[in-house]
Amino acid sequence: MPRRDRGAKGKSDALDARHIATATLTLTTDQLRHRRQEDGTRAAVQVLLTSREHLTNERTRAVKALTALLRITDLGIDARKPLGAEKITDIARWRTRAEEPAAAVARTEAVRLAKRIPAIDTDLRDNHARLTEFVAASPAAGLLEWTGVGPVTAAKALVVWSHPGRIKNEAAFAAIAGVNPIPASSGNTVRHRLNRRGDRQLNRALNVIAMVRMVHDPDTRTYVEKRRAEGQTDRETRRVLKRYLARSIYRKLNTAASTSARG
Repeated sequence: MPRRDRGAKGKSDALDARHIATATLTLTTDQLRHRRQEDGTRAAVQVLLTSREHLTNERTRAVKALTALLRITDLGIDARKPLGAEKITDIARWRTRAEEPAAAVARTEAVRLAKRIPAIDTDLRDNHARLTEFVAASPAAGLLEWTGVGPVTAAKALVVWSHPGRIKNEAAFAAIAGVNPIPASSGNTVRHRLNRRGDRQLNRALNVIAMVRMVHDPDTRTYVEKRRAEGQTDRETRRVLKRYLARSIYRKLNTAASTSARG
């Protein structure tokens, strides 16, 4: 079996036999995954998420560039520690002064970067507000009531799920999110490995939700303590929580969509 196919579904003697037996079969129409419907809300949310990723990356680059500039040029700022909002605001207010050409150019560039960072922050806030608006009008609205779920994480789940029927069941949704354990057995050795494929944006969203719940959700904290008492690490517990969250989110989205359709 090709390595690319084996990686997504895992490896065991039983799976190998099944892959070989089904390799010559063609898919029937009811086995094909439904394409994403071009729903206006989902498409808008996808655009906003892509824009948010670009803005976040741009902000990170601007902060790193400003920090590096202040460390290699003596402009009177100690940049050995991360730059806070107050210090960035002070730099943005700098005025041109009589100094050596190199220092003058560096100061101008520092001001430009310092002004760009809060501008990006404004764009990110606007983006967050629009995501909130679209998610609140979608089947993912109910997710916002869950501990650890915000407009961004809910939006990522909505975009992947898309519409009822696109993903056939919760196990398939978990596989797309990369949170399903993959068989890696051979002979008498039974083991599983992590799924490092799937939609990494959704995987990170589930990770964020799990980490927040491990700190702020009483039921989750009780479960974590129980797992610790059993000798499980927090990392192992987080994997279980991510799988549970994927299952719960899939059910919630399908239920909300069905209720909306009946209404």
